[in-house]
Amino acid sequence: MANPILGVVFHWLGGLASGSFYVPYKGVKKWAWEVYWLVGGIFSWIVCPVFFAWLITKDHNAFAVLSDMWQKQGIAPFVWPYLFGMMWGCGGLTFGLTMRYLGMSLGMGVALGYCTVFGTLLPPLLKCFVDLGAAVPKSLVDIVQTPGGIVTMIGIGVTIAGIVVAAKAGLAKEREMPEAEKKKAIAEFDFKKGILVATFSGIMSAGMSFAITAGAPIAESIESAGTGKLWAGIPRLVIILLGGFTTNFIWCLYLNIKNKTGYQYFASHLHSGHAGLVPQNAARQSANGAVSADLLKIPRMSNYLFSALAGATWYFQFFFYNMGESQMGKYGFASWTLHMASIIIFSTLWGVYFKEWSGVSKKARTLIIAGIATLVFSTIVIGYGTWLDTGS
Repeated sequence: MANPILGVVFHWLGGLASGSFYVPYKGVKKWAWEVYWLVGGIFSWIVCPVFFAWLITKDHNAFAVLSDMWQKQGIAPFVWPYLFGMMWGCGGLTFGLTMRYLGMSLGMGVALGYCTVFGTLLPPLLKCFVDLGAAVPKSLVDIVQTPGGIVTMIGIGVTIAGIVVAAKAGLAKEREMPEAEKKKAIAEFDFKKGILVATFSGIMSAGMSFAITAGAPIAESIESAGTGKLWAGIPRLVIILLGGFTTNFIWCLYLNIKNKTGYQYFASHLHSGHAGLVPQNAARQSANGAVSADLLKIPRMSNYLFSALAGATWYFQFFFYNMGESQMGKYGFASWTLHMASIIIFSTLWGVYFKEWSGVSKKARTLIIAGIATLVFSTIVIGYGTWLDTGS
């Protein structure tokens, strides 16, 4: 029996994890972006998915079930989850760039706005024209035939409205905030570059919604082998996130070669040519401008720990997402909207904590408060809509 209220709680936990994952990266020092992104990603895309797939399944049988599927059905059940995972991976790696250029508040608001619309509505919309099987149980036409479906769609509309308001607040902040304050809060702030990256990231990141839908047969096999419905969707993340790892690994490796940063994974000190990664400290430079050795020292242990924490935190967004989706009844497609709304809520709160909204007008602050309030309300509406039809 589905429990939409519990589903909303799980989605909020997933949103908290996703909205918070970038915070530990702020503790990484003297590593290039591609270095700490890949280290964190290994925990996000490989270590955590494999460990938790093994841990939560009955008799730790996840990989035996996957092996049995491979022998009986071949590669077919794994192809689309993997390919959509690669699509999501393209969005995921540029998502990190979005945070660098726009900050947590505006960056997530814009990127997740695109991601919400494409990830939520495209599968049921496509089912109006193409048979997508049981993985997408309802088309858009079917959804609006019931009171619960109508309320759920209204909730999605409220979510999109909340995202628009949050994005307007971010744009107002960008226009009003003094340049010095922008650079203080977001060292690499670049609005034009950030918007382009956020647009690409948001569209491609919707691939995760498609991947989870395409991975439904894997979840069904895990459930048939004795694992409860609440946990059964989690092992499909092994295949999906392997696709994400592929694209991110290729890109980070390319940047390691291009920027000559591959040595940083194991080095104790930065090369002098990479001193630009270190905040300038005139008192610790020699007369000819050379940077002292202690300023170039890399805190390897803490960098690995912070990156691992960021990666593990990131993974938990989809750990809780799968649990939440299992409780949403016939309108599991709305899970994506709940997930996106929750991420924006928590990432905006982190943006406030890190003073990304310092020096802005009362209008901008009012807009962001209204945006968050609208998103919170939307999660209540969607939860109510799914609850209305749970028993039908």
